[in-house]
Amino acid sequence: MNISANSLILHSLHYNAEGVLECKMREGELPVSPSVAQFLTDLHRTYQSKANKAFASFREQAGQPQLFQETLQKEMAGELDFVSFSQQAAACLVTELQKHDFAEQGILLISKYSWTASDYLLVALLQNNEALSVNDNLELQASQHLETSKIQLVARIDLTLLARDPQSNRYISFIKGRTGRKVADFFLDFMGAQEGFDTKVQNQVLMKAVDEFCEEQSLPVAEKQEVREVAFQYCNEQLKQGDDIDLSMLSEQIQESPKLEGSFYDFVSEDYQLETTFPADRSVVRKLTKYVGQGGGVSISFDQKHLGERIHYDAASDTLTIQGVPPNLREQLKRDADYSPESDSEQPPF
Repeated sequence: MNISANSLILHSLHYNAEGVLECKMREGELPVSPSVAQFLTDLHRTYQSKANKAFASFREQAGQPQLFQETLQKEMAGELDFVSFSQQAAACLVTELQKHDFAEQGILLISKYSWTASDYLLVALLQNNEALSVNDNLELQASQHLETSKIQLVARIDLTLLARDPQSNRYISFIKGRTGRKVADFFLDFMGAQEGFDTKVQNQVLMKAVDEFCEEQSLPVAEKQEVREVAFQYCNEQLKQGDDIDLSMLSEQIQESPKLEGSFYDFVSEDYQLETTFPADRSVVRKLTKYVGQGGGVSISFDQKHLGERIHYDAASDTLTIQGVPPNLREQLKRDADYSPESDSEQPPF
């Protein structure tokens, strides 16, 4: 589904000859042409596909809103036009960047668009890369293009949720660094926001809760696997549709297959500290039905239902035995075995 683009403006952040970060600001919005609308749609889809997103909300100091928040509130109330808001936001970002050693520069994109039933504000710092193309005279010429496939410095505000529920801890989403404090964190500082909850952690806690619920129900292996499969199918469907996991809906589906006595929703509501709704994380959800591991140059993944049947694990020798090697892997192994040094040594010399 395409988005409905409402407003878009670009500003340029760059370092001058003296090494001082400057911002060249555009004085008017970009016309929303079909190509611009498609560009924003592609950017939206790329952002939606990012797995390492976390959520945040505005923080207040001494009861006073931060500068970015105050400026946004004026824009939402119609007291400030979009161009002026974007220029003040760009100035906030420059001020924040000057506090750090990050040599970040590029094109600052600020856009308002609608998708499904919500209005969003997207703020992204994109790299303006150079590429070669061929002109009509079959000559090579340099051109600039915005890199959107590997975006990392981006945040999005759900304006509809912010207006409806200012106390929510999830109306801001952003791409989270994998370990430690990353460059992307200055986006939170620049907006005056604080992290609300981590999607990956929420999914990990949910997976743990599913397992412990099955243990409490004293389910045999087959029924435990059935519950995990039901949970996986539900979460995977939510991923495909771009919808959040809803614990009450998940509980209803788990309750149906197999027939269980206890309520999963009541079980997780006690002490798991899960949000009632949150996005699914693909890398975590797949572990409901698969064993996945890697290390030392070895990567292994297989459906849990195969353990004890085609695949056997001996804890004493820490050995995994696979019966029925996948055909494509079998062919690679046979090919390399045929041309191994041992087989070469058995051949008569020329």
